Amino acid sequence: MEPVTFSESGGVRYLHFGSELIQGAMRIRDPNEIYLEYNQQMMAWLLFLESKPGMRAAQLGLGTGALTKFTHLHCPAVKSTVVELNPAVIIAARSMFSMPDDDRRLETIQTDAKIFVKSSQYQNRFDAVQVDLYDAICDGPSASTLEFYQGCYNILKSPGVMTVNLFSRHKSFKVNLQNICEAFDNRVLLFPESHDCNVVAIGFKGPKLEAEWKEVSRRAKLIKEKTDLPTNKWVSGISHENARQESKLSI
Repeated sequence: MEPVTFSESGGVRYLHFGSELIQGAMRIRDPNEIYLEYNQQMMAWLLFLESKPGMRAAQLGLGTGALTKFTHLHCPAVKSTVVELNPAVIIAARSMFSMPDDDRRLETIQTDAKIFVKSSQYQNRFDAVQVDLYDAICDGPSASTLEFYQGCYNILKSPGVMTVNLFSRHKSFKVNLQNICEAFDNRVLLFPESHDCNVVAIGFKGPKLEAEWKEVSRRAKLIKEKTDLPTNKWVSGISHENARQESKLSI
């Protein structure tokens, strides 16, 4: 298990795994804000799925708990399951990054995400799966095989959406993207690269999804009004970054 360390600068608290590499961040005066841009984009499943009672989301890799806190606060109808292998990360998220304790809407499981997605207990269980799995070296995602992404596909309901954080300027990017595309039958969209070289991929399961981008833009505006997520650039970014998506969403 990597050692968990912290730093603070300019009113922002950072999570590290024993190195200077950043594993997550929180603005101290606004602990429920999703501070990092790629983390914000990991909530893009809200563009395609309307939260309603009975929905479930899985967060594979806890970090500072930014996504978990956001979902717990802004999506009260959604039950979240957090999967994190390192117990020190779970303790840190609660003690240093204001993540709430487990309750009827939040379950934290200390286990390996690669084992979790294989469990028959969780097949076809989640509407949304968010994957952000990195170790201290940050040498690409720590789970990146075709078998792993097929497991992510299998734990999704139909319809369901996966978001996953990738490094765009690393040799792991091509391998991960190829495996995601194979597992999700090439039904994958990408956000443009963020300033820190992260790229969020979105995988879809279920019936074909078609919509005019103006409809998706209206959904993005509604999400921004309700949650203050900076969704105003999401639609233009996704539509221009992906081939054959310019005129309308078709995936």
